Amino acid sequence: MMKNIQLGRSGLLISKLGLGTMNFGWRTDEKESFRIMDKAIESGINFFDTANSYGGSKEQRGATERIIGRWFKQGGARREKVVLATKVYSSMPVAYDGSNEDAGLSAYKIRRHLDASLHRLETDHIELYQMHHMDTNVTWDELWEVFEALVHQGKIFYVGSSNFAAWYLVFAQNAARLRNMLGLVSEQHKYNLLCRLPELEVLPACKALGIGLTVYSPLHRGILSGRILSQVKGENNVTENNISNGEKYYSQIGEYSKLCRELGYEESHVAIAWLLKNAYVTSVIIGPRTTEQLEKSIGALEIDLDNDAMKKLDEIFPGPGGKAPEAYAW
Repeated sequence: MMKNIQLGRSGLLISKLGLGTMNFGWRTDEKESFRIMDKAIESGINFFDTANSYGGSKEQRGATERIIGRWFKQGGARREKVVLATKVYSSMPVAYDGSNEDAGLSAYKIRRHLDASLHRLETDHIELYQMHHMDTNVTWDELWEVFEALVHQGKIFYVGSSNFAAWYLVFAQNAARLRNMLGLVSEQHKYNLLCRLPELEVLPACKALGIGLTVYSPLHRGILSGRILSQVKGENNVTENNISNGEKYYSQIGEYSKLCRELGYEESHVAIAWLLKNAYVTSVIIGPRTTEQLEKSIGALEIDLDNDAMKKLDEIFPGPGGKAPEAYAW
């Protein structure tokens, strides 16, 4: 059964599993994308995550938002059922930004790119507007001024970040506090059994600052599905490049697959269930290419890993040793 959880210090409730849409318009055609979104709503997933840059190559950026917009336009209260999150940072081929075309977070870019996203998404507001990456060339005075204006205009409800360092999260919240603003309500970060570095500082920083943590790449680009062991190419998210990059993980994945067989669960389910068990994690964003993949991922909700299983997973995939500075100091 899908659970809803409060996003950071906000009163907004989002589903424990989020729907990532990065494949829409690129690996997944529009018809199947529509089926995936319908199934997500039917399954209790209300949190949809996208970005203005999704869609494939640079020339195709924006395609994913357009697909979501056409899905909304079908009616049936689809828009009302979704907590919609999109992102801004990347350069866009249709924005005509001239000398401001490079990726970044100027107030100029944020205003223009938000309006373009709203147009593509066929909506007049975004529940969660996220900075896709850090831009240390822009001051927080400029950022919070533009975000504050957009909130007052009703174009966005909350502000989030993605791929931020812990120290930059601190800067963001301190600057927001000086303006008497809520600040960031979420940080979207890469985190999984093979990528546990965020445990050092990002996870405890989010907890201390009241920032909800949403997680992407729960399967580490398909490697945690276990399929690299059989060198399957082109299936689901496992590409030839992923297999090549995953060779160094063969031993770990072999031990992992053995443990999963002992537990009686699929590797992908265990990887997601491990994240769902983590008290730091607000929502795990899954990025299915097909409806079948979505249905399989939802099965992870039924798994409650016991302490023994969690201990064995720590042995196979040791993290950094705890939060900072205990992990590297006395």
